[in-house]
Amino acid sequence: MKFLRGLAKNNDREWFNPRKPIYERELKAPMLALIDEINHAMAEFAPDHIRDPKKIMMRIYRDTRFAIDKRPYKRQVSAWWAKRGMEKTSGGGFYFHVSPKEVLVSIGVYMPEREQLRAIREWMAENHEAYRAMLAKIIKARGMGMTHIDGYALMRMPKGFASDHPADELLRARNWGVHAYLPAEAALEPNFGREIARRFRLAAPLIEALNGAILEAERPRGMSFGAMF
Repeated sequence: MKFLRGLAKNNDREWFNPRKPIYERELKAPMLALIDEINHAMAEFAPDHIRDPKKIMMRIYRDTRFAIDKRPYKRQVSAWWAKRGMEKTSGGGFYFHVSPKEVLVSIGVYMPEREQLRAIREWMAENHEAYRAMLAKIIKARGMGMTHIDGYALMRMPKGFASDHPADELLRARNWGVHAYLPAEAALEPNFGREIARRFRLAAPLIEALNGAILEAERPRGMSFGAMF
């Protein structure tokens, strides 16, 4: 936490480079161990999202090529569990980050690609009641503190959907899922990995449904599951 607070105040290579061994020892190594712990838990409910911890942990370096903000480093350490085969797309997955201000645990789909966006909306139009039921179960779970992620909804219904559709806000959304904010100090507790895995497990059916909608839309018409194997 001390390192991340220092990085927030001194976000430049002159400060970071001589302290890189501290980052490697005090943040990267513990983070990789934590990801490995969570991987073992996820084997029971999301095995298709498990990869080498080094591929799950996100880089501390920011991509500033097209950014107005040219600060070179992120101010948090983070991890992203994409579904196998969807690592380079915007499919649904599991995420958390640790910063001196907060721990964020987020499960969902964030700003999907155009075709994925359409696929989710078409699925949502037919399955909004089931999706709402899943959301309600997650949000009502005691002690989890899960809430809706910001959908960044459109002002108007997207083209092709009735303006009075009962899935209104779900169809106008551009993000779907849930998240929880925990105190930064939660990352220092010995049960931290278990707390993350509990929330991942709770929301796993939601991710399976959203990714299923994307994959179903990508399958050639007329092809059955059996024909694929």
